[in-house]
Amino acid sequence: MKTPFNRDLSGEAVLEFSDSDFMILKPGAFVRCAVTGEEIALQDLRYWSAELQEAYKDAYASAERWKTVHAEPGR
Repeated sequence: MKTPFNRDLSGEAVLEFSDSDFMILKPGAFVRCAVTGEEIALQDLRYWSAELQEAYKDAYASAERWKTVHAEPGR
């Protein structure tokens, strides 16, 4: 019999992000990058925004999103 801790996970997870970690609200194998739409395996997830509640595939995607959100009006 499989327990919740060793079951096979598939599909997209739903996470709640804080500044230093995240909580899994709905189990799954991956989340999507908010910039590229690419799948990110949960064990590879290193970049996210607690403010925007979004995941990013890498530092570049995170920086690009930060620039678009914090751009000065009219620029």
